[in-house]
Amino acid sequence: MSDKKSITREMATEIILHAKKEKGLTFDEIAEIVGRHPVWTASAIMGQATMDEDEAEKLAQLLELDSGVAKALQEIPYRGSLDETIPVDPLIYRFYEMIQVYGTSMKSIIHEKFGDGIMSAIDFKMDIERKEDPNGDRVVITLDGKFLPTKKW
Repeated sequence: MSDKKSITREMATEIILHAKKEKGLTFDEIAEIVGRHPVWTASAIMGQATMDEDEAEKLAQLLELDSGVAKALQEIPYRGSLDETIPVDPLIYRFYEMIQVYGTSMKSIIHEKFGDGIMSAIDFKMDIERKEDPNGDRVVITLDGKFLPTKKW
C-alpha cells in the first residue's frame, strides 16, 4: 500500500487484522512487541485507543506494513465502536445482556462501597484470562477502573 494514500482508522484496522491473520500472530505476541497489555493493544488495533509513534512503528514493522498504517494508529479515535442498536454478535450481546441483568446491582454495590460516582473507563485496566474447569473452561474478565466521585459545585 502506498504511503501517498491517506489511510483511515477503519482501513488500518482491516489491514492490521489481515496481516495478523496472515502471519498467524496472537494479540499477546503483538502486545509483547508493542510493549503494552494485550487488551489495550487489541483496543488500539480496533481503533479505540491511540498508539504513540514508537508503538505504531513497532506494530507496522512486525506486520510489515507501511507508515500510513502507523500514522492512522496515532490518530485520536472516535471512541465507542458499537451502534446504538442491540448488538447481534452472540459474544458481544452477552455483555449487553450482563449489563441488562446485573447493571443495576453493580451500580448499587459500587455506590454502597464508594458513594456517588462512577468507575472510570479512562483510568482503566482490563484483563481477560482463560481458567480451566472440568465442567468447561471459564472466561475471567477483570475490570479495574479508578473511582471518580461526583463533584458538587
